Amino acid sequence: MRVIAGTARGRRLAAPPGRDTRPTSDRVREALFSSIAAAVPGAAVCDLFAGSGALGIEALSRGAARATFVERDAGAVAAIRQNLRRTEVDDAGQVVHAEAAGFCRHPVGGPFDLLLCDPPYAVDSMVVGRLFEALRQAGGLAAGALVVVERDRRGPDPAADLPSFLAEDRRRSYGDTMLIYLHADEAMTT
Repeated sequence: MRVIAGTARGRRLAAPPGRDTRPTSDRVREALFSSIAAAVPGAAVCDLFAGSGALGIEALSRGAARATFVERDAGAVAAIRQNLRRTEVDDAGQVVHAEAAGFCRHPVGGPFDLLLCDPPYAVDSMVVGRLFEALRQAGGLAAGALVVVERDRRGPDPAADLPSFLAEDRRRSYGDTMLIYLHADEAMTT
C-alpha cells in the first residue's frame, strides 16, 4: 500500500495489525482521487473509519488543508500516526481515537468539505445514514460537502438509508468495491 500522488507520492503505508481492517486498494484510491481532484486542494477532510489512514493521507498529499482521522481500533490509530510521520504530513493531520457515532455527535476539525467514509462492510447502511445525520446536526459538514462512501458492491443498496440532505451524484464499481459519490445540500441547516 502506497501513496498514489502528490507530495508523498510513492511512500509506503503501514497496515494496521490483524485482519479487522480492509484497506482500500491502490487501484480504487487512484480512481477515487482522480474523480474528485478538483475538490481536494484546500479542503478540510474527514477520514471516517480511517483504518490505515490511507484515504486522508492521500488527500493531504494532494493538497487538502487538513484531515481528521477517526478510528476506534488502537492498533489502527498507531498505524495512522506512523503513516502520518512517514509521509511527513503529520502537521496537517489530527487523529481521533473514538467510535464513529461519538465523533459524529461531537466532531472536531470541521466543518468538513470532504468526507471519506469506508466503514466495515458489516456495518449496516442505516447506521451509516444515521452517522451522516448526526454529523450534519452537529455542524460537522459544510454546505455542499462532497461525501464518498465505500461499500461492498454485492451488499444491499445503501441509497434508501441516506438522509434527505445528501443527493447521490454517481456510483462506480471496482471488482467487489463500490464507491458512492454524494453531495450535501448547499442550503442545509443544522
